[in-house]
Amino acid sequence: MLVRTENLQKFFNIGRNQTLHAVDGISLDIDDNEIMGLVGESGSGKSTFGKTLLGLHDRTGGTAYYNKELLPALFTAQDHLKYSRELQMIFQDPYSSLNPRMTVLDIVGEGLQIHGQHTRQQVKDEVADWLVKVGLNADHMSRYPHEFSGGQRQRIGIARAMIIQPKFVVCDEPISALDVSVQAQVINLLNSLKRSMGLTLLFIAHDLSMVRYVSDRMSVMYLGSLVETGPSDDVFFNPQHPYTQLLIESNPEPDPEVERKRSHIPIKGEITSPVNVQAGCRFADRCPKALSQCRSETPVATEVSEQHSVACHLFS
Repeated sequence: MLVRTENLQKFFNIGRNQTLHAVDGISLDIDDNEIMGLVGESGSGKSTFGKTLLGLHDRTGGTAYYNKELLPALFTAQDHLKYSRELQMIFQDPYSSLNPRMTVLDIVGEGLQIHGQHTRQQVKDEVADWLVKVGLNADHMSRYPHEFSGGQRQRIGIARAMIIQPKFVVCDEPISALDVSVQAQVINLLNSLKRSMGLTLLFIAHDLSMVRYVSDRMSVMYLGSLVETGPSDDVFFNPQHPYTQLLIESNPEPDPEVERKRSHIPIKGEITSPVNVQAGCRFADRCPKALSQCRSETPVATEVSEQHSVACHLFS
C-alpha cells in the first residue's frame, strides 16, 4: 500500500460561525502501481481531497500516510521540497496552472532546477525529451502558455509533473476542459506513462465511463464523504449505493438508438450545502430509498462483496 488516509478532514471557516465541510472523514487506501478513480458531482470535495492529501491544503483532522510514513498536517517549505520528488499533481485547468510569464522550458524544468544537481544544458535536454514524450516538439520550449491549445497546455502540465519521476500523482480532472478526441489522447498518454514509470495515480473526474476505463478501483464521493468503493467494473456494472445507481443511470449510452429507448431517472434536487453539516446520510434528502434513520444516523462503510464496500443504511 503506497497511500493511505484515515478519517481525513478539511474544513473551511467561512465566518458567522459557519464551517464548510469540504472533506469529512475520508478513509482510502491506494496500492502501489494502481489507478484509483474518484468520481462525484461538482462540489463533492474531490479536488479538495487531492490537494489536502498532497499538502496544498492544511489538514483539519485525520491522518495521511505515504509509503507508511505519516505526512505532516501542515506542510512547511522543507516538507514540500522533500515530498515533491515523490508526490505530484496535474491540475484541472491547463491554463491557470501555468505561469503566463514563464516559457515552457522554465515551467517544465522548474522541478529539476529546484532540486538541483542539473546544469542548464541538462535541464534543457530533459525538458526536450519530456516534451517529445508527451506529444509536443522540443522547439516548443521557447514558447509561452498562451501560444498553445488547451490539450497542448495539459500536456505541458503532465510533463511538468512527470519530469522529476514521482511515484504518486493526483490527476485533478485532467481531461474535463478538453475536446473528446484530445481527452482520449491524454488518457492514453497517462496509461503509457503509468506502465513505463510504475506510477500510482489518483484520477479525479466526472465521467464515470472514463474513470471505469482508466482505473483499477473506483470510489464515489458525495458531499465530502465516500459512499461506495470497489473494483471499477463492480461499481460501474453492479452499483449498490442509491447515489451511485443514479449516477450510472444518468450516464449516456453511446448508441443513440439505445439511449432514446432508455428510461432516465434524474437525481432530484441540487447537491446539499456542505455548510454546518448535520448527522445522518448526506444524500438522504435526494435519495428515493431513504429510511427514517438516514436523517439521524451517519452510515458507516459496510463490505458487500470482496473489496466492495458501501456506506448506506440499506446494508447495515
